[in-house]
Amino acid sequence: MTPRSLLSALGVLLAVTTVRAEKVSYNRDVRPILSDNCFACHGPDRNQRKAKLRLDDRDVAIARKAIVPGKVGESALAARIDSTAADEIMPPPDSHKKLTTAQKDILKQWIAEGAEYEPHWAYIPLKPGVRNQESGVSKSIDQFIRERLAKEKLTPSPEADRVTLIRRLSFDLTGLPPKWDDVQAFVTDRSQQAYEKVVDRLLASPHYGERMALFWLDQVRYADSIGYHSDNPMTVWPYRDYVIKAFNANRPFDRFTTEQLAGDLLPNATQEQQVASAYNRLLQTTQEGGAQAKEYEAKYAADRVRNVGSVWLGVTLGCCQCHDHKYDPFSIQDFYSLAAFFADVQEPAVGDRGPGTRLGTPEQNAALKKQDDALTEAKKKLKAEEAKLLPKQAEWEQAAKDLPANVQAIVKGEKRTAKQAKDLTAYYLAHRPETKALRDEVAKVEGTRNALAAAIPSCLTTQSGPPRTVRVLPRGNWLDDTGEVMKPATPKVLVSTTLTTPRGTRLDLAKWLLARENPLTARVFVNRVWKLFFGAGLARSLEDVGMQGEAPSHPELLDFLALDFQDGWDVKKLVKRIVMSQTYRQSSKPRPEMKDVDTANRLLARQSRFRLDAEFVRDNALSVSCLLADKLGGPSVKPYQPAGYWTALNFPPREWQNDQGEGLYRRGLYTHWQRSFPHPSLLAFDAPSREECAIERSRSNLPQQALTLLNDPTYVEAARSFGERIVRHGGKTPTDRVIWLYQQALSRNPTADEAKVLTEYVTKQLKDYTADEAAAKKFLAIGDKPLPKELPLPELAAWTATARVVLNLHEFISRD
Repeated sequence: MTPRSLLSALGVLLAVTTVRAEKVSYNRDVRPILSDNCFACHGPDRNQRKAKLRLDDRDVAIARKAIVPGKVGESALAARIDSTAADEIMPPPDSHKKLTTAQKDILKQWIAEGAEYEPHWAYIPLKPGVRNQESGVSKSIDQFIRERLAKEKLTPSPEADRVTLIRRLSFDLTGLPPKWDDVQAFVTDRSQQAYEKVVDRLLASPHYGERMALFWLDQVRYADSIGYHSDNPMTVWPYRDYVIKAFNANRPFDRFTTEQLAGDLLPNATQEQQVASAYNRLLQTTQEGGAQAKEYEAKYAADRVRNVGSVWLGVTLGCCQCHDHKYDPFSIQDFYSLAAFFADVQEPAVGDRGPGTRLGTPEQNAALKKQDDALTEAKKKLKAEEAKLLPKQAEWEQAAKDLPANVQAIVKGEKRTAKQAKDLTAYYLAHRPETKALRDEVAKVEGTRNALAAAIPSCLTTQSGPPRTVRVLPRGNWLDDTGEVMKPATPKVLVSTTLTTPRGTRLDLAKWLLARENPLTARVFVNRVWKLFFGAGLARSLEDVGMQGEAPSHPELLDFLALDFQDGWDVKKLVKRIVMSQTYRQSSKPRPEMKDVDTANRLLARQSRFRLDAEFVRDNALSVSCLLADKLGGPSVKPYQPAGYWTALNFPPREWQNDQGEGLYRRGLYTHWQRSFPHPSLLAFDAPSREECAIERSRSNLPQQALTLLNDPTYVEAARSFGERIVRHGGKTPTDRVIWLYQQALSRNPTADEAKVLTEYVTKQLKDYTADEAAAKKFLAIGDKPLPKELPLPELAAWTATARVVLNLHEFISRD
């Protein structure tokens, strides 16, 4: 040991005398420090490991004397973190990382207490715990939450008022606001079952499936365009409809998973299961003719592995595309062995999108077959007649006159190529009067057949074929063929795979993901569902439950829910369990005593308030204005979008053509999703591009959002329609109408001050528009909905402006 190291060690002995009263936990206290500051060089990545030292492995750390349990002064780790020498201090200066005094003290106390390691919480198999639980479906959640609150000497918040509860439930379970009649019915229903009846009604609503589908489509990067280069359209909307139907039907999550990963491999796969397999085709692809096929095969394989890792496992497998993971126990071999599961998916690397499935009804399929048979017969007759004419071609060539120049050149030429001879025969046969009636019949039948086929929707689906060879790509280089060939296999760190065939299939992958011994799938899904109803997961880092992720605030509760979810994989049961809990029903009002104790509300002593997702902001406005089209499913639609927004979308150049009628008023979920140019009003409220998996949307608060609500034609027209409803149904006096407006938009009566301000505002607007009726007419011209002829324009404009104010309130676009 150098003199400087000796001085550092003496410093350690002095510093470690200041210890925390509570025993240090490796998972809670130590691992986050080591993972953030040390594992990049002394962790799982064997190729980047320095000094052959692993601090994520206790045996190696002890063998290398980095840690001597119980002996801080003999531990090199303690000495190096306290060193002041640039060539000895850890982390090194060029890492731009520096431990705080508190972090150093934690590490030294941990060593002094024996340096006990613990397996990472997410990789520990789920094991049923023994607890004396209270009776009732919801009590188990509340028991976990209250026990933790009691340890912190805190109490839960009181239950929210009934108006808040029904609005919360309606937005959380359907993405739509409650009707005023439903609010009144719930407020006046004092039966013990009143709340549960609302929950059950909303879970049975077809809009529940739409709400849950949005959460899933972000993760699987659903879009209506291919993404790369020209970002051309692709047809996969039937997959989106499959997801909606699956959630509405409460399809077990294990079946839901299997159908998406391997629906095409199931015995006697149904049309619906084939559509589900479109999941494998949702990634970004290219149709650029000059693209390198081998490069894009590598891109597609990597994309699929990243998505499976993110959606089902909650880990960042993408880090392993070029090297072993720096923080988690996944290797580059794991990455490419997972990619091998998808090597059978048949699709061209560049060019046409490849296999798809026509989704006709039995009646449509029968009619199409009939036309196919008729077309075959018509072509057969034509071919037979043409055969009789072929011997006469030479005679025709001698006598033919007034031929097109290109045909004349072939006839007069001394020597013909095979193509010229073929082209000349085709021209000859296509212009014989003897077969005109038969040619016309073929054209007629073909037209009927093609029109019928065009009316039948289709969807990109997965078709299995001979698997491509998958190699490890050193440093992710698709030009390097030196890597070892990989067969389908799953990461050994989690649970072993039992293959049903000599070469594993996507069915085997699905079974592995859903195996009871797999510690991740249930935990990850439950954690993300929890986030839908509380604004944050029990483990906040939804996209990464690995070493770099945040540990759950209530690990026992997360495991309890995950274990229960594995018994049947029942999504609606999980959702109902959560929303029936008293924890969910709490008020979201901040409490002064919590300000310094739990500012982020991790202990869940109250509910959380947050802005609605982009699509639901739009749906809310259309719903209260009675413009919303209730139709479920169908092709994507194109509502109002600023002119010129697609100017840079070329090869070929395209223009956004607004839909007409119902297409303008569908739910935001159905809006055409162009990956390179997502709809700007959705982007304003943080919708993702879906170029990659989007596990969690951010929630920004920007001026553009207020401007969108004020000026986007969808919201202006919604305000006009709402204003018309106010005039027709809100009463005779301005005060009555303001009260009605608040009831319909916010499910409550306005305060005296709110009523006064809006009454004065609408009075002024009416005065201004009466004086300038041209301005009223111009304002009301926005949107395709016809103006009511019987309503005075100044009055309608005044109430439209007033409705516009309320549609821009923070309360209107928030869930409390």
